[in-house]
Amino acid sequence: MINRREFIWLLGGGALSWTSALRAQQSGQVRRVGMLLGVSATPYTTGVVDKFRAELKALGWIEDSNLKIAFRWSDNDTAKAQIFAKELVAMQPDLLIGHTDSSVAALRQETTTIPIVFITVSDPIGLGFVTSISHPGGNATGFINFEPSFGGKWLEILKETAPDVKRVAVIYNPATAPRAGLTYLPAVQAAAERYQIKVVSAHVRSESDIEAVLSDLGREPGGGLVVVPDNFITGRTPLMVSLLARYRLPAVHPYPYFPAGGGLMCYGVDPLDNFRKLPTYVDRVLRGERPQNLPVQLPTTFRSIINVKTAKALGLTVPPTVLVRADEVIE
Repeated sequence: MINRREFIWLLGGGALSWTSALRAQQSGQVRRVGMLLGVSATPYTTGVVDKFRAELKALGWIEDSNLKIAFRWSDNDTAKAQIFAKELVAMQPDLLIGHTDSSVAALRQETTTIPIVFITVSDPIGLGFVTSISHPGGNATGFINFEPSFGGKWLEILKETAPDVKRVAVIYNPATAPRAGLTYLPAVQAAAERYQIKVVSAHVRSESDIEAVLSDLGREPGGGLVVVPDNFITGRTPLMVSLLARYRLPAVHPYPYFPAGGGLMCYGVDPLDNFRKLPTYVDRVLRGERPQNLPVQLPTTFRSIINVKTAKALGLTVPPTVLVRADEVIE
């Protein structure tokens, strides 16, 4: 479940916020920001964005006063992302914010000069967004959500929780997570060799593809699933939970809303962590700092959640070692 503490936003030092606000008000200049989000506008996601806007306000950026933000929601659709990226760049904003790999890729395709701050991106070097973590270069910087080593950790946790797993599919949509295989699969395969587990890369582009993969995986005992960061997949969590229950497959997921929605477990970053940090870089760029001089930030907050009810339905007994390490246990 999502805890209340996940919605607490750090407002920073009072003196710093007051000084920033005063400077912004005195300048009289209106800054324009375009924000392209890779998900759908739901009560949860719009609530997260509202927290981001509140933090910007605390830093002195008042919408309809010295700040205007144009929001676009791509609904996990790469074609929409490309259309909206063109719209936002045509507005010639002072700053662009890209959320997810596909959104940032679409923005970068349209401009290499307008500053971009990205969030929820997995491999900014491999995707060509930056040249290095410490010295991004170019017009983009931001916040990584997962590192490649997570791939091995996901498989280890899955095997520890479901010791009979012998075949594992790593599922993702190559259109919305183009670097997923190169980023996470090597670490998954390295861990699989230690456990003598067969790993396959499962590419899906539709809901029917997802069902076909899980149906095939569930034909024989010993199947399991690793879900890597991919908005196409995570945006279909209810479908995934339903199919995994039907085919009695244990799965590990990167985000907390999977076990909260009836999935088995997750291990990964706090999904709100990037949004908590985002306003600091937005503020710095709007005040004149260049993205190429702002290092890409790595994740610092991690969460492990296990749904014991789901484990029992799958015939699993969760080991005490897994339970004791969990940040949350759903009964």
